[in-house]
Amino acid sequence: MLGKILLTGSTGFLGSAITKRLKESNYQLRPAVRSLANNVPENAQVIGDINGETDYTNALTDVSVVIHAAARAHVMNDEVTDPLAEYRNVNVAGSENLARQAAAAGVKRFIFISSVKVSGESTRGVAAYDESMPPAPEDAYGQSKFEAEEVLKQVAADTDMELIIIRPPLVYGPGVKANFYNLLKLCAAPLPLPFGAVNNSRSMIYIDNLVDFIVRCIDHPNAANETFLVSDGQDVSLRSLITMIRKTMNKPAWLLPVPVSLLKWVGKLTGKTAVVERLVGDLQIDSSKAQRLLGWAAPYTVEQGIAETVADFKNRKK
Repeated sequence: MLGKILLTGSTGFLGSAITKRLKESNYQLRPAVRSLANNVPENAQVIGDINGETDYTNALTDVSVVIHAAARAHVMNDEVTDPLAEYRNVNVAGSENLARQAAAAGVKRFIFISSVKVSGESTRGVAAYDESMPPAPEDAYGQSKFEAEEVLKQVAADTDMELIIIRPPLVYGPGVKANFYNLLKLCAAPLPLPFGAVNNSRSMIYIDNLVDFIVRCIDHPNAANETFLVSDGQDVSLRSLITMIRKTMNKPAWLLPVPVSLLKWVGKLTGKTAVVERLVGDLQIDSSKAQRLLGWAAPYTVEQGIAETVADFKNRKK
């Protein structure tokens, strides 16, 4: 019989969606929170800040599965003196500490939410990323997630606890923040956008598709000690994504065919090279392993995901 599920990051963008799904499916959920602030989930367990010293003794009682979704999130323009050290404190030391305590407490399965950034930043001119390719992180966040994967593999090797690593690409859906939210604001503005010539290919995943896959991994026997890259299964270009968003907003696409080379030049001139590359570059993943091993396919289409995301965006603006 499956025991309790401990979920870290339970109040975040992804964690909130996982919490909702697990409660609807009648799992015994124990959400871990930093403090008893407003809107904490029912039955929440306070653990404080996540690092190498966090005590999970009470949180892990009667737990058989841990879903570790908490992390120091990726920051485009990090202003701390040593970003890698900050990422390592939470994402590496914090993950190893939780995993070792979980194994000692008898937890059977540890699901780690990693990132496609472990695989790399671009698939321009190369094959889509899959699980067989060597990791190639390029920034501090990706490096910290890679190091976390490695220490967790060592914990699993040292114990009987099963490890599942999930590397999602960009996650979107109701409540999305950061770059995707900024794109929604751009699309809502009554202005033409200079992306009509951007025919790149990027993999994304709608949040309810990712949650569905995480739930599949809770007790599927074939998921044990595997790494998965998962997406919606329908890659999009920036041009097609904006067209889809604006159509959902009942607006014309209104895209100007500005050459990609000019967009990159403007990005370099303004110090926004990384931002422009994320908009116009390719980043594709092959999620066929999830289908092959677990029989999983995304239950929602990109169009359905965008419709829900736009509806939430409109409600937040009211």
